[in-house]
Amino acid sequence: MPAFAKLLIFAGLLLVAVGLLLWGWPKLTGWKSLPGDIIVKRENFTFYFPLGTSIVVSLLLSLLVFLWKKFSS
Repeated sequence: MPAFAKLLIFAGLLLVAVGLLLWGWPKLTGWKSLPGDIIVKRENFTFYFPLGTSIVVSLLLSLLVFLWKKFSS
């Protein structure tokens, strides 16, 4: 059970860190989106597809999982 507790604590801290990063990102950098994000604005319609952001988040999560597996054994 202690391993599961550590996993939950790690997941919670990771969610808090990602939430703070997403909340403060536009204030720190002045960027509202990353290059590669698709934004289509029309009169009564806005479509936002965060392609660049999705790729960056995927790479970071893959790196975290890789490091977790490497150092957990």
